[in-house]
Amino acid sequence: MEETEKYSFLGEEKISKLMLKFSIPCILSLLVSALYNIVDQIFVGNSRELSTLGNAATGVVFPIFIIAQAFAWFVGDGCAAYLNICQGKKDTKNAHKAVGTGIVVTLAISVILLAVFYPIKRQFLLLFGASEDAIVDGEFVKGSIDFAVEYFNIILGFFPIYMLSNMMNAVIRADGSPAWSMASMLSGAIVNIALDPAFIFGAHWGMSGAAWATVIGQVVSFAVSFVYFFRTKTFKLVLKSFIPDFKVFTNVLKLGLSSFITQMTIVIISLVCNIMLAKYGAQSQYGVNIPIAVIGIESKVFTVVINIVVGIVLGCQPIIGYNLGAGKFDRVKQLYRNILISTVAIGLIATVLFEAAPKAVVGMFGKPQNIPNPDDYWLFAEKTFRIFLSLMTFTCTIKMSSIFFQASGKPVFATIASMIRDIVCFIPLICIMPIFLGIEGILMSAPIADAIAIIVTAVLTVLFFKGLNAQSAPIPAEEVSAEQTDTEINE
Repeated sequence: MEETEKYSFLGEEKISKLMLKFSIPCILSLLVSALYNIVDQIFVGNSRELSTLGNAATGVVFPIFIIAQAFAWFVGDGCAAYLNICQGKKDTKNAHKAVGTGIVVTLAISVILLAVFYPIKRQFLLLFGASEDAIVDGEFVKGSIDFAVEYFNIILGFFPIYMLSNMMNAVIRADGSPAWSMASMLSGAIVNIALDPAFIFGAHWGMSGAAWATVIGQVVSFAVSFVYFFRTKTFKLVLKSFIPDFKVFTNVLKLGLSSFITQMTIVIISLVCNIMLAKYGAQSQYGVNIPIAVIGIESKVFTVVINIVVGIVLGCQPIIGYNLGAGKFDRVKQLYRNILISTVAIGLIATVLFEAAPKAVVGMFGKPQNIPNPDDYWLFAEKTFRIFLSLMTFTCTIKMSSIFFQASGKPVFATIASMIRDIVCFIPLICIMPIFLGIEGILMSAPIADAIAIIVTAVLTVLFFKGLNAQSAPIPAEEVSAEQTDTEINE
């Protein structure tokens, strides 16, 4: 029996049962991934010496994490989607080539990023919103740049480990082992959580302690993922797998493009948003550091919510890809309905929490210790969570739909859904609205962008299912040409 036949249950098992089996480990895995940065920020924020400036520092480093993750997911999610479609088509010839090439490409990109970022790290962090020491109204105000450089110096050296771990985890999930992927991320997170207080408070290492706790956790996660590749299920890596096959890899890149664009839009948004926050924050009662710190917290908290949604749909990716490859389109439709209902429910629950208790959420990240007016910190935090995240249910739905299109082999639809909210709508709005409304205009830009983008995503979804219905319709035998028949046999 071929290896791929072991996964025929993906086309036969009850959809809800499959979703629970595949999505829960994936959700836990991604939540644990989000913990790496959140745990650092919680311990940093509760440190008297680091506090708000430390949170601002981790906030400006976060987008650079996302750049690394964008390339890792570009390759990893593309390999995963390609692997699942191969499983549905019973194709065992090309899968190992795609994965082997993906590992080589990810390693090469990580080394390039390390070489690019290291010489210009200070300038890069200032670009992303880190602040220099300054004299304001005759008083010395410490900036966040020194904390940011201290943290980033250590994080940067472990980019190859971090990126390979993220790439490998996507493939492990697609290979039908979501629990192993979860164990990989969980083991690293446990190490990180244990070491953070020991290094920050016990050893008094400050930002360096937070960084070392993070990278040691990443090394542990990578080690667990690495071991898995000696016991894969639907493909086997051999030496020739690592000879780049760019003909096969072109398909991987097409399928992973949406993930790359989605992650890079986060970077672009962070860059533009931090620049606008610094500009208009300086003109407001909040100053520069409060908006940067609060938005950094908001980004980490929202990452938790979005990772639950992403975990559901990424967990279902093997089910989507298998049934699409096998031509079982009714099951693909049912999957979308179930995922959509789950996404909306999660979005609504999170919205209620953030609208009702924003101060409680932000309070987990410590009290402001090293800023002139702590009351301004709490005021801006409340406004941010209640305005900026007011339509986050739409944001979750847009993200979910984009990943679903990607898993279904529709890279154009996935790319449009990824770009419409962030690039086409949000960035222009955060540049225009503050001109008239000040820093509050930045906060109001997010729900307006969500409202526009959800309409476009709905149209794409209707078109996608119309196309699926057309594929499901039987073709009269007399209309099938000899050329079409030959094509089907070759496939």
